[in-house]
Amino acid sequence: MNDRKQKRVRIKELLSESLIGKEIIVKGWVRTKRANKNVAFIAMNDGSCIQNIQIVADPAQIGDDTLKGISTGASISVKGELVASQGSGQSTEVNAKSIEVLGEADPEKYVLQPKRHSLEFLRENAHIRFRTNTFGAIFRIRHAMIFAVHQFFNERGFYNIHTPIITGSDAEGAGETFRVTTLDLNNVPKTEDGKVDFKEDFFDKEANLTVSGQLEGELAAMAFSDIYTFGPTFRAENSNTSRHLAEFWMIEPEMAFYELADNMDLAEEMLQYLVSYALENCKDDLEFLDKRAADEDKGRPQNERSELGLLERLEFVKANEFVRISYTEAIEILRNSKPNKKKKFKYLIDGWGTDLQSEHERFLVEKHFKKPVILFDYPKEIKSFYMRQNADGKTVAAMDILFPGIGEIVGGSQREERLDKLTGRMSEMNIPQEELWWYLDTRKFGSVPHSGYGLGFERLMLFVTGMGNIRDVIPFPRTPGSAEF
Repeated sequence: MNDRKQKRVRIKELLSESLIGKEIIVKGWVRTKRANKNVAFIAMNDGSCIQNIQIVADPAQIGDDTLKGISTGASISVKGELVASQGSGQSTEVNAKSIEVLGEADPEKYVLQPKRHSLEFLRENAHIRFRTNTFGAIFRIRHAMIFAVHQFFNERGFYNIHTPIITGSDAEGAGETFRVTTLDLNNVPKTEDGKVDFKEDFFDKEANLTVSGQLEGELAAMAFSDIYTFGPTFRAENSNTSRHLAEFWMIEPEMAFYELADNMDLAEEMLQYLVSYALENCKDDLEFLDKRAADEDKGRPQNERSELGLLERLEFVKANEFVRISYTEAIEILRNSKPNKKKKFKYLIDGWGTDLQSEHERFLVEKHFKKPVILFDYPKEIKSFYMRQNADGKTVAAMDILFPGIGEIVGGSQREERLDKLTGRMSEMNIPQEELWWYLDTRKFGSVPHSGYGLGFERLMLFVTGMGNIRDVIPFPRTPGSAEF
């Protein structure tokens, strides 16, 4: 005897038409309900895709009391027959035989009313915003991109390494870190000279949340050759902009025996792979977001509108080889550009050594080359201590990849594998060698040329979804003054 319980079917499967004529169970949340005394139409979504399924219910069969408990936001379980839809806008619908209300939603208090809500309002209600079309699309794409990242590296023989979230080092040397401590902040132990006595703390030393998994990733690359990390990183930067988060995710590969050109090749290949994956596997969600972005664009002044739609930008990156130019060449292009000569740039380019801003990066990509751009060989004064010093004594083997609408999306370099050069640079930048003794050891025992880069995952998500604020592409944004949910 087979008394196995009938399983629910996801809406994504119901839309394929392969189950027409079959009895099914579908469960989800109500988007809208229209009803009269003869028939009720319920639009329901279960998050498996952007489309709703329409439930057609006969009040006499389902019962007026059951239908009264169904309002926007309520969760229901429907048993019925999947049939070809009689209306426009959907291929199939469900003729309900029975409906069970799993959870009612007070229509007066439910925050997602059937109307357009601002993104700011939805950020304040991030616990519910997943149920909207926009955020459903964004976070389904986010899942697809996470999967694609792992697939890309796995196909190329890379090993995934989990690097520490709590660390005693600051990889960037910027000092903008979150302190990790178990000390009683109302009674902090002090040393004889009045400083905090970290010997009394949990780790017996100062500890903070990581800003990067790179340094530990390099250690693994010296054994496995090709590794990558994909984990959370934290910056205590008091910056309330549409491009900054205090907690975000970083993809950081490290490759032994890679020089700078190899590094650029891999990063370009990865970005085109991820964009192609999105185009092939997130079609419905991207089409929705493309239309949404186009509608948003119409409300902007003509000079602020995007030259390319979202799908066009993705195809643009997929189809075009990235332009590769040195920082020195880029500075000359920018110095002689019309926006610089006419003082239209907020930060004018005076000469070599300037740290490029987003407006400069976007000019190179969107106006000058009209292609993604990789800049390389930056002045050493504006880059980190671990980057390989070039023979000219002025530059390091660094590279940044610039995208339309975003600016910098990837930053990386060939790492300095020569012990004397590395320790010399650390001395120049006042980075204590004793704290990074383990990092220096890799330059003493079998050191090799090696490279790596970092891709801010939320920056990638901004590009792939066309959203304008980084707080809208991470489920629960952490920003100055905000750690809700």
